Amino acid sequence: MKNNMPIHPKHFEGGIHPADHKELSAAGLIRNIPLLDKYTLVIQQNIGAPPKLNVQKGDTVLKGQKIADAGGFVSVPLHAPTSGTIGEILEIPGANGAPVQAVEIISDGKDEWCEPMTPYPNWRDQNRELLLERVREAGIVGMGGAAFPTHAKLSPPPEKIIDTLVINGAECEPYLTADDRLMREYPEQVLTGAEICAKILRISHIVIGIEENKPDAINILRRKAKRNRNIQIIPLHVRYPQGGEKQLIYALTGRKVVAGGLPMDVGCVVQNVGTLKAIADAVTEGRPLIERIVTVTGTPVKDTGNFHLRLGTPVEKALEAAGGLQSPVGKLILGGPMMGFAQSSLKVSVSKNTSGILFLANDEVRQFEAGPCLSCGRCVDACPMRLLVSTLSKVCENERYDLAEENYVLSCLECGICTYVCPAGRPNVQHFRRAKAEINEKRRKNK
Repeated sequence: MKNNMPIHPKHFEGGIHPADHKELSAAGLIRNIPLLDKYTLVIQQNIGAPPKLNVQKGDTVLKGQKIADAGGFVSVPLHAPTSGTIGEILEIPGANGAPVQAVEIISDGKDEWCEPMTPYPNWRDQNRELLLERVREAGIVGMGGAAFPTHAKLSPPPEKIIDTLVINGAECEPYLTADDRLMREYPEQVLTGAEICAKILRISHIVIGIEENKPDAINILRRKAKRNRNIQIIPLHVRYPQGGEKQLIYALTGRKVVAGGLPMDVGCVVQNVGTLKAIADAVTEGRPLIERIVTVTGTPVKDTGNFHLRLGTPVEKALEAAGGLQSPVGKLILGGPMMGFAQSSLKVSVSKNTSGILFLANDEVRQFEAGPCLSCGRCVDACPMRLLVSTLSKVCENERYDLAEENYVLSCLECGICTYVCPAGRPNVQHFRRAKAEINEKRRKNK
């Protein structure tokens, strides 16, 4: 597809339209919360090699100071969210339930910045290598959930010809409205971040996909984007998981990424709108990634909304900022209800890919009894990757991971649709996550 060809919204195959409950948090402006006495930062907040701490207990640090260096190319640094003293280096509950290493920052109450990175308000006059290095040094990762280092994503191999930058503003996950509010309140940063990415990639064609249930975001970005005729704002049909990379690329361009393939195979690079704001902040203001916008929501929460939360903010403090609870909680989820992870503790802390903190009431939590597969085919019809879900579920349940691999379990998005639509209450996503882990572990051992 050439850049001057018209683009039309398309349906990707499969998908569902669950109740989105976005009205709980979409209306109010993004709020700040008071400076905390202590932040507990998970050290590895990126896919790839973990960063390496360059501080120890008792060291004093300033806000924005690098406290961990990148551990390799597919890795990013970590920066202090405030000024103070390094406390304990300890283990805390991670988002996926496993313990993770973290470092405490004991605030001194001054919130004093370190010497900033050189801002480049005239970034158009800088070379792409400098901009790419700034993205890396600022510790930026994919903030839509994947946490893949952004500088690596913006460095496709030379044999991959990229012609389109696809921007994900779909935010199709129920309950979450952080990206919606970000697009409405920070449209300039979103567009600037997109233009910086396009310069790094040496392309001009930018397509921003936003679901039609966000009319204010669509209209605001369209007005602001008039400055650049290479930017297109495309309304998308409301359908989960519209924000999946492969689904979004197909809906916006008609290009299909094959099983096992990557967006770069069809000439695309995909970035989330939250990532774009972080890029704009890093390049034009010299600010590293030390906070993000997070939705705190759910019917048990008194004052739901979206908040600027610094990395390392405990969930319990985010809940306090939202007024606490007004009714009993049945489940706490980091992220949304479809792809998020249930938590057993309020001590888990905000990371670079924490898009939401969701509290569900008891009567909103589905009880899974995991009955036998009925072979009804609902999961197969709804799967956006067109997998034989019912077959996969059975072979995974019987630990036949060789057959699971043959049936493309590694292509599973873990979107949760198959579990959502299953009348037998089968925990399909959990089966597939385990199968993928077992297959990947076997591959590592074989290497």
